[in-house]
Amino acid sequence: QVQMVESGGGLVQAGGSLRLSCAVSGRTFSMYTMGWFRQAPGKEREFVAAISWSGASTYYASSVKGRFTITRDNAKNTVYLQMNSLKPEDTAVYYCAASPRGHGYGYDYWGQGTQVTVSS
Repeated sequence: QVQMVESGGGLVQAGGSLRLSCAVSGRTFSMYTMGWFRQAPGKEREFVAAISWSGASTYYASSVKGRFTITRDNAKNTVYLQMNSLKPEDTAVYYCAASPRGHGYGYDYWGQGTQVTVSS
């Protein structure tokens, strides 16, 4: 069983920064591709960023590329999302997710989400 808990969300002004964290339970964290997704009110959940098990490969949605950075610390079973130059359209609930198969092959485990609100 894999459990994930996100933290670090909050209210920030446009142009500001936040760092989200996702702590993952279980000894197999280092075997999972980890991803961040978000869902804004009235919209479908969308992909934000992902990182391979080793950290060697990262993937970003075009809307966040150059502003967001995903990293992981396998010794701490934690994945991070550094969000800079935030925009009001980044407002959403952010979820971390884990995939044993790699990015693009579906995510099996999800956290409960953390709210990010960017004011204009």
